[in-house]
Formats: sequence, structure tokens, C-alpha cells
Amino acid sequence: MSIWYIIDLVGTSVFAISGALSALSKKMYHDIIAILFIGFLTAVGGGTIRDVIMGAYPIAWIRDPNYLIVIITSVSLAVFCRKWWRGALKRPLLIFDTIGLGLFTILGMQKALLVGVNDWAAILLGIITALFGGVIRDTLVNDLPLILDRQLYVTPCLAGALLYQLNRFLGLDSTFNLILSACLITLVRLIAIRKDWTLPRIEN
Repeated sequence: MSIWYIIDLVGTSVFAISGALSALSKKMYHDIIAILFIGFLTAVGGGTIRDVIMGAYPIAWIRDPNYLIVIITSVSLAVFCRKWWRGALKRPLLIFDTIGLGLFTILGMQKALLVGVNDWAAILLGIITALFGGVIRDTLVNDLPLILDRQLYVTPCLAGALLYQLNRFLGLDSTFNLILSACLITLVRLIAIRKDWTLPRIEN
């Protein structure tokens, strides 16, 4: 079992938790199946879109049951620990979403590189992997997708992806590069939330 596989399962877990927390924020306590479904789509949505674009079959969660086991466990954890997380973390949904962004941007890009796509396409596919599960989640719970929010969302992903590519050309160890680049995405996103950073607006 490789470290990349373990990190992929961790990323799947945190996105599943973010999906479940988003559903719970809409008072969907009466329908555990709906909560599980939203958690599932959040966790696998971006990666599935990436694999379909690349023609990479069979898709990971279809081939490997561990992904579904992790999703079910993570959604259950989100449901049973929701009150504790609200007390311990100021904005648990954003925190789990941000961790997922960091991990899935780099994991998605690395998976694209392994099938031989060009470096720029790999960056785009990594960002798609990170963003589209959240877009599906926010759409299903009738929220404005975070990608459309005024705070920095895509930009941290792009920064981390570029750092990963630079370090790859410099010969940095791939596992250390993953951790470093994912941490950059997470850190920039968290600071952007706290400091309310935005890019300049395009005026009409």
C-alpha cells in the first residue's frame, strides 16, 4: 500500500465529511441516505470527471471498494461528531473542504501525469479533481458554489499545482513534493478566508 494511495483515501475522507457537513447544515437530519449520497458525490465527483476526460477506466471507486468503505465511514463520523466539530472548529465545513482542495489538486495532477498527459493539461485536470466535487455538493444543497465566491478558491490550487511542477523538474522527492504543494494550497486558502483576500475585480 503506497503513501499516495493512503493520501488519496484521506482526501476522499475529508471531502466526504465536507459533503455530509454541508448537507447537515441544511437540516437534512431526517434523510441519512441523502447525506450519504451528497458525501459520496463530493468525494468522488471531481476524480470521476477527471478520469472520464482522460478515458481512465475502470474509475477508481468502481474498481476498489475501499473508497466506498472510507466514504461511508467518514459520513457516519460527520453525522455522529457534528456537535463536537462545531465546538472545536470555527468553520468545520471550510476546513475540511480546504484540506481536500490541497490533497486532490496534487493527487489529481499526479494521476494525470502518470497516464502521459502534458504538464499544463495535468494542472488543469488536478484543479478539476479538486473543485468539481465541491461544485456538485454546493449545487445539491442549493448553495452558491465556493468556486464563485469572492474569496480565493481556484488561485491557491493553481499556485500549489505550479509549485509541484517546478519541484518535479528540480527532482524533488515526489512524496515530499505532494505534501509541500498540498500544504501551500491549504495555507493560502485558509489565510484567504481569514484575511478576506480577493483578486482585483474586472470592472464593467
